[in-house]
Amino acid sequence: MSDYLFELPEIFSIPVLGLSARYPVRRIFCVGRNYAAHAAEMGGEVDREAPWYFTKSAAHAVGSDTVRPYPPGTQNYHHEMELAFAIGTPVFRASPVQAAEAIYAYGCGLDMTRRDRQQDGKDHRRPWSLGKDVEDAAVLAPMTRAGDFGPIRDQRIHLEVNGEIRQDATLAEMVWSCEEVVAHLSQFYHLAPGDVILSGTPAGVGPVQAGDRITGGIDGLEPISLELSAAE
Repeated sequence: MSDYLFELPEIFSIPVLGLSARYPVRRIFCVGRNYAAHAAEMGGEVDREAPWYFTKSAAHAVGSDTVRPYPPGTQNYHHEMELAFAIGTPVFRASPVQAAEAIYAYGCGLDMTRRDRQQDGKDHRRPWSLGKDVEDAAVLAPMTRAGDFGPIRDQRIHLEVNGEIRQDATLAEMVWSCEEVVAHLSQFYHLAPGDVILSGTPAGVGPVQAGDRITGGIDGLEPISLELSAAE
């Protein structure tokens, strides 16, 4: 094995309830506009023909209950509370049954977003990378194995900033179920253990500032929190 020119960073991993071993993350896929009310508040509509996606770098993932600096290059940093789920078995061109069986665990996630940079991309028909693939902007809480969590129904999903409720909905409001997302996404990628999918955010997204404390939860899952410190 060849020597590397520099030391590789530690692989980001997520705690799994009841296990000492952690879930290592290799890729993060994000579903866009998976709640109709959120699509409307952003001035768009849900594409009901098929889900669509963007990505975040695994290198930009951080754990819950952490303090991270307000990012550079934005005056409009937004919270987005989401259900995250992890792939447990390799799957490609999955049937609905195979897609359901491929889901290993669920957890709370935050898709933090430079909204002004995202809007720049929309306005100029350019990629959203500066808006979405932001350092420390994929926050992932400890996960619960799918069998322990049970079926997705109308579990509450919510987010607060400094104790004030900003987002409050149910998972039943998702346009595309997690199984449908896996079945569709696996037509384009060989999904495998290490792949995490953020399933979209409900209405109520909004700006946060340095010093704010973000908390959120989904019924039956470990809660999530993030505190923003002053910009570095």
